[in-house]
Amino acid sequence: MESNSKLIHWIPRILCILAILFISIFALDSFSPELSFWPQVGGFFIHLIPSLILLILLIFTWKREFIGGIIFTLVGLVLTPFIFSLNYRMNNSTLMSIGIVMLITFPFIIVGILFIISHFIKKK
Repeated sequence: MESNSKLIHWIPRILCILAILFISIFALDSFSPELSFWPQVGGFFIHLIPSLILLILLIFTWKREFIGGIIFTLVGLVLTPFIFSLNYRMNNSTLMSIGIVMLITFPFIIVGILFIISHFIKKK
């Protein structure tokens, strides 16, 4: 049972780190050959703000799994309709928009649920 407890302890943390890294890749959109160096660097750091917020949330959640799990779940659920509608307006495809939502918000919903499960397993 001890190995299962360790596994459920580390899976949400590793998945969250991977999801944050995936979100961070979108910051590379700020680089463009038409812009000079400093506006590109500024844009890059501005695009990294969501990743930094998620990283701070992960650090908070590391020891407070239940509260952090609820927050991660809520972040994923609240952002889902926003990201869906934004992408639907850009591509007019329901399936593509659902796929994008699944890539961006569902990992955080899953991470939140796994943090909550980990909290209750450790409580036993």
